[in-house]
Amino acid sequence: MNGIKILAIVLIVAGIAALIYGGFTYTSQTHRTEIGPLELAIKEKNTVSIPIWAGVGAIIVGAGMLFIRKKT
Repeated sequence: MNGIKILAIVLIVAGIAALIYGGFTYTSQTHRTEIGPLELAIKEKNTVSIPIWAGVGAIIVGAGMLFIRKKT
């Protein structure tokens, strides 16, 4: 299996995952302070939305890479 086929499969899987989940959420620590033995931290929950066109585009590009043969 060459590198282009692997990349094509990764794009197809990523596109399908983007369509199923629509985005992902992560937590980041924004502020932190220590007052003696007391520690305070503020954590923010951030959401990244993946557009539908990006998922469909990844599937189309991956399928194109997988099924179009390079002439040698």
